[in-house]
Amino acid sequence: MKWPAARLANGSKKSFGMYEEAAKLDAAGADLIHLEFGRPHADTPQHIKDASKAALDAGIVHYGDFRGTLSLRQALVEKLKNFNKLDYDVDEVLVTNGLTHASFAAFMAAIDPGDEVILLDPYYPQHIGKTELAGGKVVIAELDKANDFAISKEAIAARITDRTRMIVLVNPANPTGRVYRRDELQQVADLAIEHDLLVLSDEVYEYITYGGAEHVSIASLPGMRERTITCFAFTKAYSMDGWRIGYLAADARLMPAILRIAMTDVTHVNVFVQEGARAAVEGPQDAMHAMVEADRRKRNIVVRTLNQMPGVTCAEPEGTIYAFPDITGTGRSSSELAMAILQEAHVVVEAGSFYGPGGEGHLRVCFGSESEERVIEAMERLARFFNAS
Repeated sequence: MKWPAARLANGSKKSFGMYEEAAKLDAAGADLIHLEFGRPHADTPQHIKDASKAALDAGIVHYGDFRGTLSLRQALVEKLKNFNKLDYDVDEVLVTNGLTHASFAAFMAAIDPGDEVILLDPYYPQHIGKTELAGGKVVIAELDKANDFAISKEAIAARITDRTRMIVLVNPANPTGRVYRRDELQQVADLAIEHDLLVLSDEVYEYITYGGAEHVSIASLPGMRERTITCFAFTKAYSMDGWRIGYLAADARLMPAILRIAMTDVTHVNVFVQEGARAAVEGPQDAMHAMVEADRRKRNIVVRTLNQMPGVTCAEPEGTIYAFPDITGTGRSSSELAMAILQEAHVVVEAGSFYGPGGEGHLRVCFGSESEERVIEAMERLARFFNAS
């Protein structure tokens, strides 16, 4: 069987960034500190594990509702109402295999061949592949680095054509660490309403904000509930990345097409894992708050240390588990510098160019993926590297 060249190209190592490069040194036994991979360091809280173990022992092992168990969806409806200020019915919530699956189902359901999808640059690269698999075309709206990558209505409006179908948001933003303000989101809402567009809002970092930054779900703005597909996950806040469970919320008019994709793709999410997810939502939130506080401490260490390095400046991220230091003062490209850091310092960071043209001149440094001790050691290695360069 002959595969189309475009499909083969989309399987390139661009999809993996520095992770694949680091794997070669890992295999050789190098002591690498991984600050490139967006995973939480902490273990899954025990009460979540216990709920899934109890479900197994109780025989919750058979087929379930395609949309997710009713008890979990009821818990999510309450969470959406109380935290996100969103009012949805249980049948407007779909439990998915992580946020990756949620957004995949949304793209496949909403995008037809030739439709255009606007991404804000710097962007999360995985959304490109999903758009292209659906037959859509990615259009980039570059945000202004000098304005701290704030949303620009003018930049987005200039990219809207009669083929535009969707605007994609990641809020809080990966890789920049920005938490979009209500007035910024209103600019997107105004454009979506004016041009009758959908918005896909990736809110995986909704709980991970610092210094009083407020997370706002764009679907809560007037006129946006009916045109927004909001995607969530248990991955970051509850340290459940390997559990592969997330969910989306969308208006009842949009759900049949999304559900059809999800049912065809995976039937439904593992039922006993859903019991762990319900325990995460309904149970104590102390462990989640402790993880966010640990991330805040590590963020402060990383930002303070990076700002002491020659040729580097680093703004304080308002959310997520990433710092996005500006390395233009080093005179080296982001990919060149990331590779040199890997080879010489044995610290793995991601090149900013991995996140689009607007990310060039930056590195993405994940402070959430290692313990505080290892983060400190990574910063010591980086300090030696930059001071010797």
